[in-house]
Amino acid sequence: MSTALSPVTAPATAWCLSEGHAGMETQVVGLAEALGLSYETKRVRARRPWDWLPGRLWFRPLAAPTADSDSLQPPWPDVVISTGNVAAPLAVAIKAASGGRTRLVHLQNPKMALGLFDVVVAPRHDRLSGPNVIETRAGLHRVTQTKIQAGADQWRDRFAHMPRPLIGVLLGGSNRRYLLDRRTGAELGARLAAAAAAVGGSLAVTPSRRTGPPAMEGLREALGDRPRFIWDGKGDNPYFGLLGLADHLVITADSVSMISEALITGKPVHVARLPGRSRRLGRFVDDLVADGYVRWFDGRFDAWHYEPLDEMPRIAAEVRRRLFP
Repeated sequence: MSTALSPVTAPATAWCLSEGHAGMETQVVGLAEALGLSYETKRVRARRPWDWLPGRLWFRPLAAPTADSDSLQPPWPDVVISTGNVAAPLAVAIKAASGGRTRLVHLQNPKMALGLFDVVVAPRHDRLSGPNVIETRAGLHRVTQTKIQAGADQWRDRFAHMPRPLIGVLLGGSNRRYLLDRRTGAELGARLAAAAAAVGGSLAVTPSRRTGPPAMEGLREALGDRPRFIWDGKGDNPYFGLLGLADHLVITADSVSMISEALITGKPVHVARLPGRSRRLGRFVDDLVADGYVRWFDGRFDAWHYEPLDEMPRIAAEVRRRLFP
C-alpha cells in the first residue's frame, strides 16, 4: 500500500477526471483549484463491455472510454484527481502508462484496492480506512463565502419584501436511488406550505438540472397562495443568494453536494426525505444529524446552531502535505 510518496514538484499539472456529473466534477475541480494546480477537466464514459464490469476487472482500461469522451493521451499529467466508478480504473491505468510518475488522488470509494491510489479522500459514510485515506464529514465543493456574499448582494432587493423567516428550498431530482416525481413534489410542497405558514414565513425555491417539470408542477400547485418565489430557470440562478439570505434551508435527500455546500453557511439545514433508499446517503445524513449539523425535515422550522463546515481547506492542506512535502 502507498504510504510514502515521491514528492511531486510544483508547479504541477493535473487532470480532473470524472463522468461529468455536476456534483462530481465540482469536487475534483474544486480540489485542483484549492491545490493551485494547472488543470484540465476530463469527462469520460465507458462503453461496453467495460460499463458492465467493476473497475477492478477492467482489461485494457484506456480502450474503455466512449468516442465522445475526452482524450486520455500523453503527455501524462503529474496528478490525476478522479471520482466515480469509471474514473477510478482509468486513473490507475494512467499511472501505469506514465511509468508510475503520475500521482493519483481519488475522491470517494474507488471500489478498487486502496493501495492503487496515492491518496483516497473518502466521506465518512463510505467507512474506509487506511494509511492513504483522508476522511471527510461532507463532500468537497467550490462554494466560498465570497460567492455567497456576492449572491446575497445580487438577490437582496428581490427577496427584501418576502416575509421572514425566508425558507430556501434547494431541489435535486430522481436518480437510481430516489424518486422526485409530481406526487412527491406535491407532497413536499404541502408540507413546506404548512410549515412556512406556522412561522409566518415565505418560500424561495430553486430547482437543479435534475428536477423534472412534473415535480415542479406538483410542488407549485401544493404551495397554494403561500408567499413564494420559484426560479423559472431563466437568467441567473438564485442558488448563492439563497445560501446567503435564507434563514432556513431545505434540501432533498438525493444531493450530497447541495447538503455539503449548505453547511458552509452555519444555517439550519433540513433534509427532505424522498421515496426510495440509499444506505450510503442515509448514513451520510444520519451522521450529520448525530453531529448536530442537519436535521431531517419533520414539518417544522426549528432553529439550531453549529460551526460552519467547510472541508476543502483542511483536505487541500493534507493532500498538499502528502504530494508536495
